[in-house]
Amino acid sequence: MTRSIRLALGLMVAVPALAVGQAIGPGFELERSGRYADAAIVYTATVRGDPTNLPALLGLERTLFILNRMPELLPLVQNARARLPDSPALRSLELRVYAALNQLDSLETIARRWAASAPGSEAPFREWGQALADRRMWDEARRAFLIGRRTLGGDGTLAMELAELELRAGNWEASAAEWGRAVTRTPDVEPNAQNQLTDAPAPMRDRVAKVLTLPGASARARRLGAELLLGWGRPNEAWAAIEPTLAPPDSDTPAALRRFADLASALPSPEGHRVRGLALTRWADMVPWSLGARARAEAVRELLDGGDKIGARRVLEGFGDSSGVAQAALIQLLIADNQLDLAEERLTAPTGLTADDRAALRLALARARVARGELDRADASLGTDSSIVAVAERGWIALYRGDLKGAMASFRTAGPYASDRAAATDRTAMMAMLQRIQEESSPELGAALLTLARGDTVTAIAALRHAAGRLPEQGGRLEVLLLAAQVAAQKGGEQEPTATALFDEIVRAGGEGAAPAAAELDWARLLVRGGRSAEAIPHLEHLILTYPSSAFVPEARRVLERAKGAIPKS
Repeated sequence: MTRSIRLALGLMVAVPALAVGQAIGPGFELERSGRYADAAIVYTATVRGDPTNLPALLGLERTLFILNRMPELLPLVQNARARLPDSPALRSLELRVYAALNQLDSLETIARRWAASAPGSEAPFREWGQALADRRMWDEARRAFLIGRRTLGGDGTLAMELAELELRAGNWEASAAEWGRAVTRTPDVEPNAQNQLTDAPAPMRDRVAKVLTLPGASARARRLGAELLLGWGRPNEAWAAIEPTLAPPDSDTPAALRRFADLASALPSPEGHRVRGLALTRWADMVPWSLGARARAEAVRELLDGGDKIGARRVLEGFGDSSGVAQAALIQLLIADNQLDLAEERLTAPTGLTADDRAALRLALARARVARGELDRADASLGTDSSIVAVAERGWIALYRGDLKGAMASFRTAGPYASDRAAATDRTAMMAMLQRIQEESSPELGAALLTLARGDTVTAIAALRHAAGRLPEQGGRLEVLLLAAQVAAQKGGEQEPTATALFDEIVRAGGEGAAPAAAELDWARLLVRGGRSAEAIPHLEHLILTYPSSAFVPEARRVLERAKGAIPKS
């Protein structure tokens, strides 16, 4: 026996009172340092002096299992349990020891004896099943939990334990069914259910959703399924799952709708906006008017972003008043309907609009004017708004007029964080192109960019090529041609040959700037997308070798790996 072990045991004998509270401290330190046999000696000595010392018994469970000496623990646990027959912790430990020793008959006998002494308690069955599950005995553990369900009654009994067991065993459908029972019985476990099921592999997601949303499923199970579908980016199916649970509403319905709307806000697609608008509309009907009015206005905006003008108009009809919130929603609808003069008239009239609502609507109106090519009226719509979002919008208006210098000044003033990430990215990309152009103005480029902004891509491609032809090769021409090529590649179809010709022209020109490397990368992507990976590989290798310091090289390497992986080996 080492000196440290003798010292620890000596202290226990010499200072009994101290040993009761601190005896396992040396054992824990030895265990933590990997000296399991020495730790077991300390824990055993503690148990001999205090047979029911639970921390010491648990220490022995850990160390003797590692040392493959679990039979030594059984008599110590039996002695402790005989002294404290009503201790759930000692009963649970006893079950785990029998499971570790693979004495399944004795394990079941002890578990049933515990259950008989505690009628109505789930603990004996839970600990019985868990002891088996910890040994990866899935079938035996499932049997223990189901015996508990039959004994105690209730479809949701031990549902969470069974759900976690099935998940550990890789049975996603069975786990989903049990989580449905669990949330039906105990709503508080819903976040846990969602966190676990959201990781279902893609091939299993339809099955998981089907189990939770089958006819006859409880409202809480269907709502769990709806939230999972939202998380998987399937908003229309999610709304179809949750909608039948909303009428008649129960006490959980408002909170479920609000949570659904919040989750939908993470989806940028039109479908995501639309179902969020639908959820907010239903939620607004269930809360006081002061809360619901703002939600209805938000629902109008979401429905419009989702392309559902009919739904937005229906929500607007439900306001029934002339409040500022209602007026804001009405103006949003008028702008979406392209009734810009009427929207402007209402926007300039004295109403109860807040300053923030008025500024947001002015910006929306200005953008709608730009989409119609009405640049002067778009500028006027912004009024005296000096916010960075308005400054950024004035930059686009200046650009479409051909005022390149003014556009750059506005973009720099707005900075990189005005509006959302997509708008900031577009603005940054445009600034990178403008920095290569020496001219302070270019009406041809402005007109081409306005045509592109209005959605006429075919005309815009030709206009961009024309505008590029009026610029020096190393003074913006390649950058403008790159934009035309990228638009043509995105358009696809009949425009793909145009994109290829433009990419080829840019790459051949070479020179300074990012355009040649970007063109070669986009050219390769176009080839890969068309199933011509073998043709893409030389372009990617050329890019990597010719422009080793380019910011496009890491992405080129990733595309190269995918391209090589797409070619069958001979």
